Parts: sequence; C-alpha cells; structure tokens
Amino acid sequence: MSPERFAMPGGCPVWVQRRPGPEIVSAKLLIRAGSSGDPVGGRGLTQLLAGVLSRGCGPLNGEALAELVESRGAGLRCEANEDGLLISLKCASADSAALLPLLLTMVQRPWLQPDQVELERHLNLQALQRQREDPFQLAHDQLRFQLYGSGPYGHDPLGVEEDLEQLGPAQLAQRLPDLGREGAVLVICGQPSAPLEPLLEPLETCEPWASFAPPRCDGPGGTPGERLGLVSDDTEQLVLMLGATTVPLGATDALALRLLHCHLGVGMSSRLFVALREQHGLAYDVGVHAPARRGAAPFVFHLSSSAERAAEATTRLLDEWQRLLEVPLASAELALARAKFRGQEALGRQTCSQIADRHALILSHGLDWDYADGALAQSSDLTPADLLGAAQRWLGAPALSLCGPAQALEAAASSWRRHPLSSGPLGVDR
Repeated sequence: MSPERFAMPGGCPVWVQRRPGPEIVSAKLLIRAGSSGDPVGGRGLTQLLAGVLSRGCGPLNGEALAELVESRGAGLRCEANEDGLLISLKCASADSAALLPLLLTMVQRPWLQPDQVELERHLNLQALQRQREDPFQLAHDQLRFQLYGSGPYGHDPLGVEEDLEQLGPAQLAQRLPDLGREGAVLVICGQPSAPLEPLLEPLETCEPWASFAPPRCDGPGGTPGERLGLVSDDTEQLVLMLGATTVPLGATDALALRLLHCHLGVGMSSRLFVALREQHGLAYDVGVHAPARRGAAPFVFHLSSSAERAAEATTRLLDEWQRLLEVPLASAELALARAKFRGQEALGRQTCSQIADRHALILSHGLDWDYADGALAQSSDLTPADLLGAAQRWLGAPALSLCGPAQALEAAASSWRRHPLSSGPLGVDR
C-alpha cells in the first residue's frame, strides 16, 4: 500500500503508512539537529535537550505526562544521535488521538524545569563515567577522535564532561528555536484511529512549527589524525578497533560498502567470525560497525582477544583488512552477502516501529521513500570488482585504536608497525 502524505501547517512533512494487523500506531519524528550540531563548548547539548523533552510539555508537568502515556500502556522516548533528534511514540490505535498531539507539543512547549534539567544532566554524566570503565568504549572513543578529531562527529552524543557540567536551562532554551530549521520528518505507521491532520495542528498559544522536508546534502566529513592510538587499561583482554571514514547513506559507494559489511560481519558465517574466531580462536568478540550517517560514515572492524595473543590478533585483523583491498569476493561470497542484505532488510520491516524508524531515517537523509527497495534491486547488479573498487577508494588508510594492558599494547603496536597497512594508503585514488 502506498503511503499517504501531507504537511503540518508549518511545513514539516508527514508520511502515513497504513498497515493491517494489530491495532497499534508507531510514530517517529526525526529532526535534523543531532549532536554534530552541538555548539563549541556545548558538546552534549542536543542529547540533554532530548532527555528533557519528555519531562513535561504544554499543560502537563513531568508526572502528568508520564501518567498520560503509561496509563495507556504506551511508550514515549526521545534520543539524539550524530545526525538527528528522534521522538518516538508507540501506542494502541484507540489512544492515538490522545497521544499523537504530544509530539508537536514537546517540540514547541517543553517545560525545561531546572530540577529536571539537572536530573537529566546528572544521568548523562553518570553514563559518561560508566563508559570510562568499559575498555570497548575507551577504544571506540579513541578511534572516533582519530577519525574525526574535534569536528562535529568527534564526540559521543552524550557529550564530554567538561562541557556537560556547564549546561543548564538557559542553553537548552537557546537551542530550542533551532529545532526544525535544518528539516524534519514525521512518519506514522499502523492504524491511527482518527483523521491525522487535525491532531497535528499547532497549539492555540503557538505559531505553526516551522520546518520542511530535509534536503539531500552531505553532513560532516572526517579529520584524519594519528593512525595508531593506545589506551592503557588494567584488564586481561585487548580491544582492537580498526576503522576508516567512508561515505554518506545514498552515496555512490554506500551500497557496495554495505555488502562488504554483510560479508565481513553479519552472522556466524561472516568472514571475520570464521577467520578469527573459528579458525584461530583469537576472538572473544568480533564484528563490523558501519552505521548510516549523513556525512563521513565510519567503517570499523572490532575485536577483543586475550592479552597473551595480542600480536597475533593484531596481525590477523590487519591481514583481513588488507585482504579487502587486494582480493575480490568470490561469486559465492557475494551471493551470500546479497542474501544477508536481503534478510536484514526483511527483518528490519517486520513491525510498525521498524517500518517507521527505517523510513524516518531514509527521509531525514533527503532520500526517497522507496530508497531501500531501490537499493535491494541495485544490489543484484554489483560485481566483485565494484566492491573491491569501493574498498580501495575508502579503506586504504585505516586507523588502529587499542585498549588493554601495557604489555599487550606494546606487542600489538609492534605488529602494527611491521604491517604494510601502517605505512600509508593502499589501493587507488578516490
């Protein structure tokens, strides 16, 4: 069934996918205003604002808002990522008329009470403190800095402690009018019980919320730094993260990189799982992290291994990366990668929440509603040479981030320095 489309009075597009089945509604309001837009000295501001939006809005204080949502068995959450601020609602169809208007009210008239801002800020600071106790997170944060420096993608959406400690209601109030100025989209999936346009009218005390369909434009790029980063941590394992910056969702090479992701890191038949864990027993955990981004998306191998086998684990991980740059996939490997890609797409469209989430992400990048279907069709046309070319254009000069005990770091660093990947870019020019 084709989606319906209309616009709120202020211009924000609304897409409605009516879907038979359980009488539920899932709504995703994705505002292009992520942590990459945090101001200098205010890293963590967007995530802090996202956390406070659900702590009271319009005529409802925090307790009344929670009671309205929870008494109906509904779910309402707000969160920020690098590229956007997402407000999610899931409820029974019969309650959609009462709850859908909250989405606009939260954006236009949040309470921003000082005690609630302080509570949310304290929770975010605690989360940052817990991250410092996780070797995986320490390696990830270091790699993020190696790839993006102090640029817009260079910090966790939670922010950094020295900035977050200075943020309060005044800074949030200054940020609030900017929501929607870079574009926003609302996607509703399921069986809403009432006509939707009247539910999304602005409050009588507010002007229409000014926004528009997000245009297609690339986000922040990378800022390459040191190729090797070391974090000492008194543990019995070594965490390795090997990564490079690539392309935005929808770019020419994005689909080829997605198929490489499926080949390398999806399922127990994936190349990294078989080569590093099954054949050599090197991995406690191994995989590939390749999120969709509006700008220079990261493509990352991650591996945790015993400290005693640090040198071997490092060499073999680097060998797998170099193999991407030199050896095209076999026909059977590409066929399996395509099958995994199709399977992931099918699994990601099973529920109303998944469907709304997927389309909100796509539309927020300025892509068409049917982009995912087009990518599925295009995947059949890609060849091993296409995937090899994409790898050579974007993965030729990865950075390595290591976290573990000092002796393991020394052994792993020595393996890196001896490996051809450490000497500079390989492959062809972009």
